[in-house]
Amino acid sequence: MLGENNGIITTAQVTAAGIQRRMLSELVATNRLYRVGRGIYALPEVWEDEMYFLQYQFTKGVYSNETALYLHGLSDRTPISYTLTFPHGYNASGLKKHNAKAKFVTPEIYDLGIIELNSSAGNPIRVYDIERTLCDIVKGNNSCDIQLVNQAMKAYTVSKEKDMAKLIGFAERLRVKPKILRYMEVLL
Repeated sequence: MLGENNGIITTAQVTAAGIQRRMLSELVATNRLYRVGRGIYALPEVWEDEMYFLQYQFTKGVYSNETALYLHGLSDRTPISYTLTFPHGYNASGLKKHNAKAKFVTPEIYDLGIIELNSSAGNPIRVYDIERTLCDIVKGNNSCDIQLVNQAMKAYTVSKEKDMAKLIGFAERLRVKPKILRYMEVLL
């Protein structure tokens, strides 16, 4: 089971496989596994995948804003802290101790543009797609650096994977269409 999951296993996976949970404690006691966090364990030789572990602990979190720009290759800046977006009402109170920031959105737009990418360690993580991310970074009260926004918009306009119809559709739903159109008029 560990081989299929890049050396990582969760309590839920152990339970689903019909293995007693106390086996995890025994493996930790004999240094054959180490406890990463609540409900998640890894082999000692596994490179710690902070993004995967964080998303496992905060199950509704979707990597967004500057973090998503970085994951999509639209920014060369490694995020100082990760940004995750959650639906309103989700309890993300422990996120700050993990050097991460929380953004909250209405449930109606929370699912818009969620895709799965691999973390640098090869584990699946949920992230907003490029179009959703571009809309998020131009929102009014966003703390995103204007240089970062400009760099991302320029990179998007020359990308072969750009989907202008999708970008405009998302911009309309997220109420940032005028801002997105201004960027696109200047850059295209």
